[in-house]
Amino acid sequence: MGRSPKALCGAFTRAALVGALLVAGAPLAAQERMTLGIGRMFSNDYLGDGEDRWRTGGYQMSILRGPMWDGMLPAQPGSLLEFRLRSEIIAPSELSTPPAWDRRYAGVLSFGLHSHFALGTAEATAGLDLVAMGPKTGVGSVHDWLHEQVSAPAVSVVDDQIGNRIVPTLSGELGRTFALGSHAELRPFAEARLGDETLVRVGADLNFGQIERGALWSRDTVTGHRYVSISGNSEPGASFVLGGDAAYVADSVYLNGGGNDPDPEENRFRVRAGMQVRGERMGLFYGATWLSEEFEGQPEGQVLGSMRFRMNF
Repeated sequence: MGRSPKALCGAFTRAALVGALLVAGAPLAAQERMTLGIGRMFSNDYLGDGEDRWRTGGYQMSILRGPMWDGMLPAQPGSLLEFRLRSEIIAPSELSTPPAWDRRYAGVLSFGLHSHFALGTAEATAGLDLVAMGPKTGVGSVHDWLHEQVSAPAVSVVDDQIGNRIVPTLSGELGRTFALGSHAELRPFAEARLGDETLVRVGADLNFGQIERGALWSRDTVTGHRYVSISGNSEPGASFVLGGDAAYVADSVYLNGGGNDPDPEENRFRVRAGMQVRGERMGLFYGATWLSEEFEGQPEGQVLGSMRFRMNF
C-alpha cells in the first residue's frame, strides 16, 4: 500500500534536513570570528492590503559572523554563521470577536543558528531555530499595548491564543544563481522545513537592474523576500525582484492546536515583487507579497508589504 502525501512529505523533509543536523553538530572552524553584516526585514499587512489579519506582521534580523567575507561562500559548513532572530504576529481576521471558522492568535519569537556554505556550484543554508509561542513570549501583550496607544480596537483574542510551547525547527535551502546578461539574475531554489511547520517548497527569484554583487542574502520566513545581510558592491541606482514559490504543507502547529482550529491547506503559494533604491551609503527596499489561503475556510489570500532601510558607514 502506498504512503500518503503527508507521510512522504515528512520523510522527504527529514532526509533533506540531515545536513542541518550535521551542521548543528559539527565542530566550528577554529578561526577568529567577526561580525560581517546585519540584515533585517519588517513586514506588515498595513503596508500591503491595509488589513490587520492572519499573517499580519513580523520582523526578522540576521547577524552574520565569520572569519572573513570576500564575496564567495565558504565550502566548509559552520564557517559562516547567521544568528537569526524573528518575531511574528498571527491573528484571526477580527481581533475582538473572530468568526468561528477563523484561525487562532499566535505570538511568536524565534532564535536560530544557520550556516551558509557552497555545495558545489549551489548555495546552501541549513540550521536550527527554537520557535517559542504563547502568552509568555509577550508578543500578544505588546500588540494589545500598541493598539491602546493609537486608540485601535483591543486585541481581546490574545486570551484564546495558542498556548506556551517551544518547537525546535530544522530548515534548509538549496539554490543556484544563473546570470542572464550583465543586469539580471535568476535563482531557482528548493526549501524544506521540519518543526513549527513541516513543508517542502520550490520557487525562483528574478533580479534585474543595478544588482548588488558579492553580497550575502538571507530569506524572510513569511514572505520569501531576500534581504542583504552582508553588503556587496553596486552602482547607485534601482534594482527589482520578481519571485514566487509553491509549497506542500504536511503539518502546522499554528493550525492544529486543538479545539475548533481549522486544518491547514496542503498547498500554499506566494508571489512577490519588490524594488530597491541604493545610493553611495544608503538603501531602501519595498516589496509586496501575495500569500494564498493557508487554512481550510479562509475566504481569500492576503497581501503583505515589506520594508528595509540600511546605511553603510
